[in-house]
Amino acid sequence: MRISTRGSYALEAVMAIALHPDEQTINIREISERTQISDNYLEQIFSLLRKNKVISSSRGAYGGYQLARPAGQIMVGDVLRATEKSISPVMCVEENSACGKSAGCVTKTAWKKLYGAISDTVDAISIADLVRDFNQKTTRESIDYSI
Repeated sequence: MRISTRGSYALEAVMAIALHPDEQTINIREISERTQISDNYLEQIFSLLRKNKVISSSRGAYGGYQLARPAGQIMVGDVLRATEKSISPVMCVEENSACGKSAGCVTKTAWKKLYGAISDTVDAISIADLVRDFNQKTTRESIDYSI
């Protein structure tokens, strides 16, 4: 399975929002500058993320974007499912799949296990976990040990 550019950019943009101070919105221009993703592409991604209640937006002079829920309640899987057509490795393990070989498929067990592992992993990592990892890494790397 390969995550598309849209999925990886969506996660970067959500992180840009999550790293912004709490209770404040961040405008699309600032997100674009931080992530190096064009405003137009961000608008397309944000439409999907708003529809799936990952982020929310407000208009006006102080408008912009913010997380729709606390970062600990938004999982990487929420972001990917909002922006990717599917996170399954093959179509036959998706819900409502109409694979004609399903009854006698010798590889379906492997695909189901892989899909389960992918789902379990992306649903176990919250945006808060990524923020915490980023802050720890940034703090450690910003320490200068030179003499």
